[in-house]
Amino acid sequence: MIKKFLTLILSVGLLGFASLTLAAQPPRVVYHIDDAEHQALAALRNVRNQLDTAPDTKIVVATHAKGVDFLMTNYKDAAKVGPLVAALAARGVDFEVCEITLKNRNLKKDDFIMEANFTPSGVVLITKLQNEGYAYIKP
Repeated sequence: MIKKFLTLILSVGLLGFASLTLAAQPPRVVYHIDDAEHQALAALRNVRNQLDTAPDTKIVVATHAKGVDFLMTNYKDAAKVGPLVAALAARGVDFEVCEITLKNRNLKKDDFIMEANFTPSGVVLITKLQNEGYAYIKP
């Protein structure tokens, strides 16, 4: 009985310590974009607003499928999103492009703007970041 009680007390104490550790870290968020036409501009504005309000936030924008399009050099709305992407990248936002999407759509890394980084799988990246405590936002 005492052993169970001590185990319970120790567990509660460790949980409390873990929550204090998490609270001490700056916020971390992953934005998920899989449709540039309908999500990119709104997502970029959300990211900007978040950084304006909480500048220490670590933000990763994970893209796959049609979501990668706004990071391409020939994107139809490049004049709208290009300056936002550049400004956000300068503030530390990480823009990740899914390499599976590149393969499936016969795209090349040279088709993308210089702010784009590449990850083997956008979905795996999102899963990894959520497991690391990143909040998930899908605009």
